Amino acid sequence: MRLIIEVHEEAKVGAGSGQESTRLKFAGEMSQRLARFAFQLLSEDNARPPDEVMIRMLLAPRTDKTSERIVHSAYRRVLTSFETFDTTVLLNGH
Repeated sequence: MRLIIEVHEEAKVGAGSGQESTRLKFAGEMSQRLARFAFQLLSEDNARPPDEVMIRMLLAPRTDKTSERIVHSAYRRVLTSFETFDTTVLLNGH
């Protein structure tokens, strides 16, 4: 959920560049995908995409470099916050 918040925060950066609607639309679409993945993860939905697919979706190179910057900056901020609070995250730790 933190990543969703950070994507929106990053989308707000650069206001006044004339691409606000594009950035915010991208942030909304990413938020929907991440929220759906979080729901599938919490409900233990077997149809959810593998973690690798989500990471590729997030970090793959994009033709729109603004969108790529938004995701990479948000991802970096989330990882930094985990390191700052010395948090251990277990994925698929059944």
